Amino acid sequence: MNAILIIAHAPLAHALRQCALHVFPDCGAHVAAIDVQPNMPPEETLATARIAIDQLTRSGPVKGVLVLTDIFGATPSNVAQKLVDGEKSRLITGVNLPMLLRSVSYRNEPLEALVSRAVIGGTQGVMQVAVTAPQNQPRRKHDQDNYDDQQ
Repeated sequence: MNAILIIAHAPLAHALRQCALHVFPDCGAHVAAIDVQPNMPPEETLATARIAIDQLTRSGPVKGVLVLTDIFGATPSNVAQKLVDGEKSRLITGVNLPMLLRSVSYRNEPLEALVSRAVIGGTQGVMQVAVTAPQNQPRRKHDQDNYDDQQ
C-alpha cells in the first residue's frame, strides 16, 4: 500500500484530508497533511514533512509515498521537491479533491500506476459545466445575458 502526504497552503491540506476521511473513513493512517502557514520558514516545513513521511512509512507496510501539493513553484511544492526521490516517492502538484479521492481509492496499486490515476482523476475532475436557462426553459431572443440574474 502507498501512503499519501498533502502539503499545501493553510488550511487546504487539512481540509482535503478531512474530505478524504469523510469518503474513506479507514484511510487516516495512510493520509497525512501539512498546512504551510504564511510565516513558517521552508526549513521548518521540510523538517515537519520528513517527520510526517517517517510516521506514514512506520504505520504499516508502505510501498511508496505520493506527495500532493497545491501550486507548482510555491513553498509547499519547493519543499516537497526536496523530499521525493522519484523511486519510492513521487510528487504531483495542482492537488484537488478528485485527485485525492482517486489517489486514496487506488493506493494499493504500484506507485507508477497510482501517479497516473491521480493525474487523470485530477484533470477529469476539472470541467466547465453548461449553463442552462432558469428552470430548463429555452432562452428567448430578447433575453440579455446582463439580466439573467433578475429573472
